[in-house]
Amino acid sequence: MELSIILMIVLIHELGHYLMSILFKWRVEGIMLWVFGGVMETEEHGNGSLREEALVIIAGPLQNVLIYIGLYFMSMYSILPVPILDLIYYYNTAILLFNLLPIWPLDGGKLLFVFLSSYLPYRKAYHSIIIFSMITSLVFLLVQLLVFPFTLSAFCLMIFLFMENRAEWKQRLYVFIRFLLKRYDGKSYVKKIQPINISHQDSLMDVLVQFKRGKKHPVYIYYPNQKRKSIDESDCLRSYFHNKQYNQTIGEVAEKVIM
Repeated sequence: MELSIILMIVLIHELGHYLMSILFKWRVEGIMLWVFGGVMETEEHGNGSLREEALVIIAGPLQNVLIYIGLYFMSMYSILPVPILDLIYYYNTAILLFNLLPIWPLDGGKLLFVFLSSYLPYRKAYHSIIIFSMITSLVFLLVQLLVFPFTLSAFCLMIFLFMENRAEWKQRLYVFIRFLLKRYDGKSYVKKIQPINISHQDSLMDVLVQFKRGKKHPVYIYYPNQKRKSIDESDCLRSYFHNKQYNQTIGEVAEKVIM
């Protein structure tokens, strides 16, 4: 009975994410259900609208709120026995609060990542949320061990989240390159234009790590004697992926682009 209730709540929660992503025409690869939560895999790798991503994330916890409303009416009309309603209420609250923890890849962590991405370059935002999530997982683990009574389930969950973020940290370069590739393919949402000012002696990667979500970046390159040249971000991406100019400075890249 308890397992069925948990899986049903998780399924309804994930369907909220799924229906909202379908509304925005996201490409959903699949949904994985666990006893303590679920994960929806999509092909939107950090290049979509921040607003859309936030709404997709919020749609999950919103289903838990709708479950509360459903429980109220079921209680009013005595559709289910009180012990079962209390059990559903308990697990719905536990799953909702757990998913709102500011730890990646929980909904709370994803919302924090969306917030950071609106102000920081993509790579810095991603690194920050992973490091913060690992530290937060360890803090929750220590608090549980030192302050609250020990529970094996909570201990295992925090260990799992820490290891999940440790794995994410190991593949951080792959995640960043995937973000740049989607941008190179023209599959990125652009809302504003934000110039990048950089010295001609800086590397090409020094430019790429400053790319932000939802921003189009003209790149202004400064030379001695206040001389300045400008290239488009697409020129930087083409130089990196097509021309394979990994180790060249942005000044050298600009010279070849302008020629």
